[in-house]
Amino acid sequence: MSDVIFPKMSAAADATGVVVTWFVDSGDEVTPSTLIAEVAVDKVDAEIYPETSGTITVLVDEAAEVPQGSVIATIS
Repeated sequence: MSDVIFPKMSAAADATGVVVTWFVDSGDEVTPSTLIAEVAVDKVDAEIYPETSGTITVLVDEAAEVPQGSVIATIS
């Protein structure tokens, strides 16, 4: 199993971000070339791609605010 981590995009230790959009649903098959989500911190957006292939399980809802570095999905 592999974790999908919300990237650290701010130097602040307690910074949070938002999952703007999921481009996949739980149960979808993904590969490292699959765009799975867009996330944002302040005025910076980033696209998220998985590091491994497998079946994704989304753990965080769209528009949810989460700490940077937290697990937002898993791939098995």
